[in-house]
Amino acid sequence: MIGPFGLHPKQTMRSRALPLAKELTRRGHQVCLFMPPWHTPAEADKTWQEGGVTLRYVPLRGGVPGITRRLIRETLAWQPDVVHGFKPKAYSGLILWWLWQFHRRRLRLVLDTDDWEGWGGWNEREPYTAVQKHFFAWQERWGLTHCHALTVASRALQTIALSRGVPPERVVYVPNGPGISEQYAVSSEHSAVGRSPLTADRSLLAADRPTLLLYSRFFEFEVSRLAAVLAGVHTAVPQLQILLVGQSLFDADAAQLQQLLAVGGALEAITDVGWVEPEKLPAVLAQADVGIYLMDDTLLNRTKCPVKLADMLAVGIPVVAEAVGQVSEYVVHGRTGLLRPSGDVPGLVADLAHLLQNPAERQRLSEEAVAHIQTHFAWEKLATPLEAAYQTGMTV
Repeated sequence: MIGPFGLHPKQTMRSRALPLAKELTRRGHQVCLFMPPWHTPAEADKTWQEGGVTLRYVPLRGGVPGITRRLIRETLAWQPDVVHGFKPKAYSGLILWWLWQFHRRRLRLVLDTDDWEGWGGWNEREPYTAVQKHFFAWQERWGLTHCHALTVASRALQTIALSRGVPPERVVYVPNGPGISEQYAVSSEHSAVGRSPLTADRSLLAADRPTLLLYSRFFEFEVSRLAAVLAGVHTAVPQLQILLVGQSLFDADAAQLQQLLAVGGALEAITDVGWVEPEKLPAVLAQADVGIYLMDDTLLNRTKCPVKLADMLAVGIPVVAEAVGQVSEYVVHGRTGLLRPSGDVPGLVADLAHLLQNPAERQRLSEEAVAHIQTHFAWEKLATPLEAAYQTGMTV
């Protein structure tokens, strides 16, 4: 498996590639993740193992050409049968392009896409140069049609691939499971108030007050809409506690949210714990009664497959969400949470206030949420079509 970056701070390799790799290893395959840790350069030239998977951070020498050559050299030296590139752009896209030109007859080349990267996607959000934007958009278009198999994380990406002429038998739907470690999986036997038994440390919050969880990086929605929803719920449920987990992708969003909440009077209800270590995350999330997940109806959001949403449901938190893209595959209305159209602020406020004030309904939704994730989005299940895609030969 090839990544365009390391395990953090971006989460694709940690939350998607690595869980799949661990499951494949449990099935008897040998898996190695090759990555350039350009976000964390002090970790370069490091090799270690997690769950039987070998992880390799290549040296960061020679700029883009040098790092690309190193990735190609080390990948081929490992003598793989399959090379799976995660994301079609940057380093992983470059490696797959090279291998397609010179090694596609003897290697099975698979591309994974879990977001839309080009125009209408991350090109519109990240501060790339004009040259980078055009190059990433080209890499994405080229990559979709130049691989032996294409793994997609969302139904929207599946539709895009088919519309670009990728044969249906080459498009493999592999959505995301929870990003939290499987060792923290929650049973469906929850407490009477609907909170998960994982909750052990209540030092952050008052146990007798309703708690709303916002687990987000704040880039999927207009911050002003979130502030309006939180202020409305705080008015309807005066004893509300709001637990913020995660670090904003863009500093301006966090500053704007704080300013708007102060004006709306809800800032006093906020407990902001920021980024949380993965091993501590399940217990922190499980302190909440209800979660909220907002999504603007954009191409980027329709193509996403939100790991944070799966995390909340996996620890038994019913979620009130905006029905955009993959969200409705995780939040099943009336079963694992409640759905509203994107932008329905009064509806979101009403649903959140209703659940926060009805423990019995939260308990029912909580049990359904855990069962839904375990049944449909366990990595053990998701690795099955991937394994089949690796083992099926195709002539291109």
